[in-house]
Amino acid sequence: MAGGRTVAGSGVWPVLAAAVLWGTVGPAQVLADTEVAPVALGACRMLLGGAVLALFTVRRAGLRTLWRPGVRGAMVVGVLVTAAFQVCFLEAVARSGAAVATAVAFGTVPVVAGLTARRSAGERLGARWGVGTAGAVAGIALLLLPGETGRASGPGVLLAVGAGASFGSYIAVTGRLAERGADTAAAAPISVLCAGVLVSPGLSAAPQHLAEPGSLLLIGWLALGTTALGYLLFTRGVGRLSAATVGTLSLTEPLVATLLGLALLGERLGVAGGCGAALLLGGLVLVSWPRRRTRAVLSGREPGVLPEPSPAE
Repeated sequence: MAGGRTVAGSGVWPVLAAAVLWGTVGPAQVLADTEVAPVALGACRMLLGGAVLALFTVRRAGLRTLWRPGVRGAMVVGVLVTAAFQVCFLEAVARSGAAVATAVAFGTVPVVAGLTARRSAGERLGARWGVGTAGAVAGIALLLLPGETGRASGPGVLLAVGAGASFGSYIAVTGRLAERGADTAAAAPISVLCAGVLVSPGLSAAPQHLAEPGSLLLIGWLALGTTALGYLLFTRGVGRLSAATVGTLSLTEPLVATLLGLALLGERLGVAGGCGAALLLGGLVLVSWPRRRTRAVLSGREPGVLPEPSPAE
């Protein structure tokens, strides 16, 4: 429509950019090759990243929206699943490697996010979401075949599934917060900060190697690049997309992790892995390709159209 831009189109790119940044977490952890305990690494990432993100995004008026009836409970759930994701994912990377942990975790995300949104908010998933997500998850399965991207350990895979379920739940919670009038720009840093405080006992339990140069560089990238900037982009886009679509777009992360593994970590991709990457990319394109009229689930604007900003904005 002339004079406007689609809600879906304006939301897809920030979410994809956030997913690209988050796709670097596992490879960066492997490349840094530090001996920092994953729980301590996660606590540092959330405390520093959440503080920086809050500095740039949180306003007093936004904080007040987080105390509204029906919002506080969702915030508590958001904090818990954020903490669970950080600890489970970083531990999964340590046990199974970047490619396998990322593939398993984010292969779980769209299914959990879609089904949770369907059950709690009544979202219609649609045939295109089903086909695109099935293709992307099938691509993940091919990437996980022995010899394609690495060897998985049982505990590592289970931790990765827990991380994916946690992040899928976080996406659904973010949607509920927006629907109930909460400021998601304030909710994200508060969730990350509180999750960091929840996990912070890990810093005193396993402080070893935190002050080493490689560890400090890793913490800096994870906190500033993947957490502060990543959540800022994610928050800007998530309110304009359905939770199911956001969950499927998160499958960009294992694709990025796989490509970085090939380029930086010496990993090799066979025929099945190449087909898996193609299926994954195809599923992402199918889900994210803009439609003529797309309902913005989390906004109260006219379906499919976001008006041009006024000069005051």
